Amino acid sequence: MKATQQLIDEHRAVNLMLKIFDHVLTKPDINLEDVEQIIGFLKGFVDRCHHGKEEDLLFPELVRHGMSESGGPIGQMLYEHQTGRSYIADMEKAVQSLKNGEAEAAQQLIEAGRQYRDLLVSHIEKENQVLFKMADNLLDETVQDRLYEEFETLEIERMGPGQHERYHELLKALAAKYLGSHGGH
Repeated sequence: MKATQQLIDEHRAVNLMLKIFDHVLTKPDINLEDVEQIIGFLKGFVDRCHHGKEEDLLFPELVRHGMSESGGPIGQMLYEHQTGRSYIADMEKAVQSLKNGEAEAAQQLIEAGRQYRDLLVSHIEKENQVLFKMADNLLDETVQDRLYEEFETLEIERMGPGQHERYHELLKALAAKYLGSHGGH
């Protein structure tokens, strides 16, 4: 499997979680436990693992193959990763406020959650349609294979063994609860 294909597959899981999150946020009584699990997924699976593969491995490889680091698609993707992290921080702050009994923080949570969703949906689209296609043209099979192996190593180092599977179980459970399906996994 190409390294880029693994990232596209992960995008499917991320999009599903974003759809679930949207449903969680539209409930009149937001389930904070579910929100915290979703934020955990966004921080662990999306940011530490998925964005880690891109930032630490794929992007530097593309730069070595002549792509510009600061301008163009890579610069834009890095900027969007940072923006996503600030929305996650906003969501965590809102959850803490809600736990402290500040009911008005629900609106902050919903806003940050929706901003994050909108950002990530368009971000994923750009990576799938533009950046990964450029990567497939720049990187030959040998490089893709090596990256794929490095992705696997990074995943275990960043998340620990078995965590990937636990995230998929969480995804399945939340999809069943909020979407009435197992989300195709």
